[in-house]
Amino acid sequence: MKCMILAAGYGKRMMPLTKETPKPLLKIGNETLLDRNIKHVISNGFDEIIINVSHHGDKIKEHLIENYKDHKITLVEEPHPYGTGGALINAKDHLGDETILIINADIFHDFDLSKLNRETECIHLVGVENPDHNTDGDFNIGPDGKVFCDDINQLTWSGISLLNAEILSKIDNNNFPFDSWSSIVLPQIKEEKVTGEIYSDIWLDVGTKDRLELANKILREEN
Repeated sequence: MKCMILAAGYGKRMMPLTKETPKPLLKIGNETLLDRNIKHVISNGFDEIIINVSHHGDKIKEHLIENYKDHKITLVEEPHPYGTGGALINAKDHLGDETILIINADIFHDFDLSKLNRETECIHLVGVENPDHNTDGDFNIGPDGKVFCDDINQLTWSGISLLNAEILSKIDNNNFPFDSWSSIVLPQIKEEKVTGEIYSDIWLDVGTKDRLELANKILREEN
């Protein structure tokens, strides 16, 4: 099964750490964020990985060549970050028309990807309890497992999801950048085609220097 790891952002909130280093190559302990997610994906049975790159993409490319020669990894380059939605559209020729795993390169987690139902007719989201930086949340999950949005949302999108790549053929937007939530996910939620589940263990969106420090603290305490 294919997995796409989103790794093309500028990492502006991480400056000056990301001035010369792409955010996915920042380290938690002795491993980069990207390595943690690649190894986790591979260990959970995903045998083909697509990674989009842009900001300092040459450094990510060099890192992958040096460390993953024996794995099937395809790089999709963007001259400037296309956004999470633009990234999927730009890479759709590599994604085929099957269900694929989409995961952000900058999340710290231990979610058991092998337990995901690897077939979905549309989109399946993994949600987490709202963190301090997103108290309004993104969505809720009803008793039937369907995702819906309301004035009060109990869950935040974890950056982990399954996507039936067939739906990308219905997206007619090459005006990059654009995000996947508003352009791809929300329209499907409104049509009641999106399902979800809750993950309640360790998870961090490592999008700021403070959260990078927190991830390192959690790792030290675990060890």
